[in-house]
Amino acid sequence: MSFLRTFCLALALAPLAGCARHAPPPAPAADQPPHGGTPVQLGELYFLELVRDPAEGRMEAYVLDSEMETFIRVSDPSFEVGATVAGKPATLRFRPVANPATGETAGHTSEFTAQADWLRNTGRFEGVLQRIDVRGHVYTSVAFPFPQGNRKDE
Repeated sequence: MSFLRTFCLALALAPLAGCARHAPPPAPAADQPPHGGTPVQLGELYFLELVRDPAEGRMEAYVLDSEMETFIRVSDPSFEVGATVAGKPATLRFRPVANPATGETAGHTSEFTAQADWLRNTGRFEGVLQRIDVRGHVYTSVAFPFPQGNRKDE
C-alpha cells in the first residue's frame, strides 16, 4: 500500500517538476518609458518620453504619468523644445497627433510629433522644454540632455 501511495504522489508531482526548469519571462522593468525613449521628468507628477526616428528626421513625444504607465491627454496646441546641436541653436516644434483608434484628437492627446532634418544625423543634444501645461500644471524651462534625459531618481 505504501508503494502505491508513493507512486501516485510521484505521478501527481511529475508535471510540476517540469515547470521548475522553465523560468517565467522577465517582467518589464518598472518605471521605464513604454517606447524605449528618453524620459524627461516634469516635476513630480508627469514625464515626457521623447523617441527619435532618425530615418524620418522626426521626434515623437508622449505625455505620461509619474510611473510612465498611463498616457496623459493634454490640450496644448503645441510646445517647443529649444536645442543646442553642436554648439548651434535649433528648435523642435511639437504638434498634436490625433489617433482615431484611441479617440485622441488634436486638442486632447498624449502624443506629439516634431520634424527637423538635423534629427537624421544628430543623436545627442542639450534640450530645454520651453513650456507645457499638463492638467493645469505648467512646466517651463525644463532642461535635459538627449538621449540621457533628466530623470531625478536615476
